[in-house]
Amino acid sequence: MSEEPKSLNFIEHIIEEDLKAGLSKDKLRFRFPPEPNGYLHIGHTKAIGISFGLGEKYNAPVNLRFDDTNPAKEEQEYVDAIKRDIAWMGYEWANELYSSDYFQTLFDWTIQLIKDGKAYVDSQSSEAMATQKGTPTEPGVDGPYRNRTVDENLELFLSMKAGKFDEGKHILRAKIDMQHPNMLMRDPIMYRVLKKEHHRTKANWCIYPMYDWTHGESDYIEQISHSLCSLEFKPHRELYDWFKEHVYQYASNELPMQPKQREFARLNLSYTIMSKRKLLQLVQNGVVSGWDDPRMPTISGLRRRGYTPKSIRQFIDKVGVAKRENVIDVSLLEFCIREDLNYSAPRVMAVLDPVKLIITNYPDGKEEWLEAENNQEDDSAGFRKVPFSKALYIERDDFKEEASSNFFRLKLGGQVRLKNAYIIKGETVVKDSNGNITEIHCTYSTDTEQKVKGTLHWVSIKHAIKVEVREYDRLFRDEAPDSHPETDFMEFLNPNSLKIIEAFVEPSLAEAKVGERFQFQRLGYFNVDDDSTEDLLVFNKTVGLRDSWAKQKPKPQQQQNTPQAQQQQKRPAIDEIKKLGKKYANLPEDKQQKTKTVILKLAEDVSYDEVQDLFNTSVKKTGTRIATVLMLSVLLKNGQERNTEIEEFLASAKADSNTTLVVEANAVG
Repeated sequence: MSEEPKSLNFIEHIIEEDLKAGLSKDKLRFRFPPEPNGYLHIGHTKAIGISFGLGEKYNAPVNLRFDDTNPAKEEQEYVDAIKRDIAWMGYEWANELYSSDYFQTLFDWTIQLIKDGKAYVDSQSSEAMATQKGTPTEPGVDGPYRNRTVDENLELFLSMKAGKFDEGKHILRAKIDMQHPNMLMRDPIMYRVLKKEHHRTKANWCIYPMYDWTHGESDYIEQISHSLCSLEFKPHRELYDWFKEHVYQYASNELPMQPKQREFARLNLSYTIMSKRKLLQLVQNGVVSGWDDPRMPTISGLRRRGYTPKSIRQFIDKVGVAKRENVIDVSLLEFCIREDLNYSAPRVMAVLDPVKLIITNYPDGKEEWLEAENNQEDDSAGFRKVPFSKALYIERDDFKEEASSNFFRLKLGGQVRLKNAYIIKGETVVKDSNGNITEIHCTYSTDTEQKVKGTLHWVSIKHAIKVEVREYDRLFRDEAPDSHPETDFMEFLNPNSLKIIEAFVEPSLAEAKVGERFQFQRLGYFNVDDDSTEDLLVFNKTVGLRDSWAKQKPKPQQQQNTPQAQQQQKRPAIDEIKKLGKKYANLPEDKQQKTKTVILKLAEDVSYDEVQDLFNTSVKKTGTRIATVLMLSVLLKNGQERNTEIEEFLASAKADSNTTLVVEANAVG
């Protein structure tokens, strides 16, 4: 029976419709456009998978383009890390490109826009521009410089490029419509003076194009057919289209394709923090060893922990492409790596918590090399030899002096099978002065056809290799560690997320190489860490053999009493703040203060793009506007640079009739 074809996601439907409408398949072209201002994490893998996955599906080129328009935050280190991560995931880009490659072209088109009366230099203060921009319910008004002559605008813009003006003295704005219902269309900024050296163009430019102007035109220059981005960019689509349609008039002959922007929901993962600021806090506070710590959600951290590209790609495939935000359980990611390694990882024996086992009737000095299967899931994996002797290590919790009939491991008077070897029977124990068992004495039988219920792993003491094992668990014990308004996310750190163990492994691992992955039988999947040396192998625990966290989750009947609490726990911080903001203005003063505290804490995990979308909120929604001011205060405190849009919004808030809104806006400055 043939496999049922996989249904198309909504982006694939769009592409198929475009192809039916006459778009030639050889014109399909995609891109992944990261900003080189940080390391990629698991959240980015969805965007990577969508773009490169479409490239593979349609045999179309995918560009890796770095949108490097802000020299204050971008470094070559990030460029190199991003390339390394994408290549490791198994994707190949058609071209490595940079928005900075197009600075001259963008500048030339800007000159043409000025000549056509579509752009002008504004010399007002940011406060004045904010006032003139209006509100979502009130149209903006034309500023005093909007009708400068073409010659004056050209002279000023060229002087900006020549470095004759300080930062903030002048900006260049698109001349669209100050009364437009979408505030992003009210003469947006195209260029600002920024006297900082760029990681590629060095000091060649002192004016830099804004993201909205650069991003779409870079797509157009590269003739991208479908520009795919996350949902926060949906309000920007109208501006994206305005820019490309006007530039099309200048370059339609050599660049006939106009890109189409479409948006998808980003990836949110349970038990995980994805805020760069909070991840940096973990590093700076010494909670983790660095950005590639195996507990971190960065791609480099996942790689070091032992995750495979195949498992991450399978995870992204299972998550799918959606239009609405949701939270994916991290157990799905763990399932994907567990499933992959089950088929690919060689089986070996290791003992993490050893106790000595002496086989009293086994000859002194005798040793055997027994045959062991490398992977029962892979017929081609073959077999290896493991040494057996009189003195072995087994796991301490695999033995009890007395136990019930439900205990199928070793106990006094009971029999178990040693993996790949013989059947043994517990006889006596040796204890120290504190009553701790130091040795278990057994007898063995060569009759391996006997039926016994338990099988134990082991290593021969004489041949065992001492190694370091780093057992990792989830970094946070809470499903949504940054969703609790009254509690700092650091309070939910798992104190047992790292356990360093001195363990013993079979000698076949003596030549194991960094990055190689194994199943320690009955224990889990482990890989060789970068810290390994010739004298000491270091293993990381990638994942257990089964989901040990599933049994720790509340049972369904326990959840029925608090369905709203469960839903809120998974709700992104921005959604929770919007909910609180709706009621804020109608609350009594004491409850307002409590709600304010909650919003300020939640705002620690809100991005500027999420807050920016609320700048256009109707003046009637006072509570939401107050919440937006509070979020802005946190962003600015944490290093967000002030820009014209922020100043315009704050100026509007300060001019509002609501006293609380005015007070909060003035507090921001």
